[in-house]
Amino acid sequence: MSTFLELGIRKEYIKALKELHIKTPTDIQEQTLPVLLDTETDFIGLAQTGTGKTAAYGLPILHHIDASKNEIQALILSPTRELVQQIKKQLFKFTKYADSKIFVEGVYGGEKIEKQIHALKRPTHIVVATPGRLLDLIERGDINIKNIKTLVLDEADEMLSMGFKQDLNRILKYTTGNRHTWLFSATMPEEIQRIVKTYMSTHAVRVTVNKNVLVNANITHQYITTTIKDKVNILTRILDKRDDERGIIFCRTKAGTQNLVGKLKEEGFSVGALEGDMQQKERDKVMRAFKNESLQVLVSTDVSARGIDVHNLAFVIHHQLPEQLEYYTHRSGRTARAGKTGHSIALIIPGELHRVHEIQRDLGITFREITM
Repeated sequence: MSTFLELGIRKEYIKALKELHIKTPTDIQEQTLPVLLDTETDFIGLAQTGTGKTAAYGLPILHHIDASKNEIQALILSPTRELVQQIKKQLFKFTKYADSKIFVEGVYGGEKIEKQIHALKRPTHIVVATPGRLLDLIERGDINIKNIKTLVLDEADEMLSMGFKQDLNRILKYTTGNRHTWLFSATMPEEIQRIVKTYMSTHAVRVTVNKNVLVNANITHQYITTTIKDKVNILTRILDKRDDERGIIFCRTKAGTQNLVGKLKEEGFSVGALEGDMQQKERDKVMRAFKNESLQVLVSTDVSARGIDVHNLAFVIHHQLPEQLEYYTHRSGRTARAGKTGHSIALIIPGELHRVHEIQRDLGITFREITM
């Protein structure tokens, strides 16, 4: 086990990390920091969320910033507004004791573009952005990313599955030249491999964190066999048993989400919905209530849950199993973060047992059947 000092992190950053209770490097940090601190290279990191990626690329970026130059030197792209805000906040906390002031700006939809344009007129060294809003700013000529040295694609697979493919390609074209690209992804679908081939050096350094463990080992996977009619009844019994714990229930559709929230509210549970048609204000309100624990359970679609990082989630329930395998990884990975344990519980109807077997085989996990 190395210390942050041995990995090359400067003392002023270590001091800030200590205050954030980050004392020992995680796997991804241990393998990534020496490479990104010392060499100018393209980089591919295969790692789940919740493994400490932000510090793995964020600290090297901060080390490389020349604060005397008033220009954007690094750009971090991330799939959702929540993640952008979170990354920006973390970088800000890392710089608490930095010798010179490093300025980080966040750029995302759901907030007035004028406000962001105004903020970018101040000295800015690092921009954290969602692809859509960034493109708007580039095309209006309100942001200049020509001189960036580092481009980070964080949660690249999530950005693609959220439909940002065209945007990403256009942004990557704008920044060609002598930038280095660092790509982080939980999975490596063909689309990502295409980005790697097109925009990155063939000598890119690759780091994979516990490859065999695609799914966090601290999660217990369970399923309950039920019928469509009986699902709400089963859910109320699970929630009754876990009345002092927080969790997320995943539905496949927006309509299903709203329908289920209605039914659970009638049963007296403290639940809120997250789905695609919500206004950003509503979404923020629900997330605040969930974070400060006045809401116990979120019911969400896959896309709407992107970028949620809430600590101490005890369980994830699959109202239906997801269509895609990686969605199972993303869903269950919302629980058991930062070394805690958690439960992932799937409600399945008799014809779906083969899906459980497929998930077990492809992800190398074991499900236990439980009865209520």
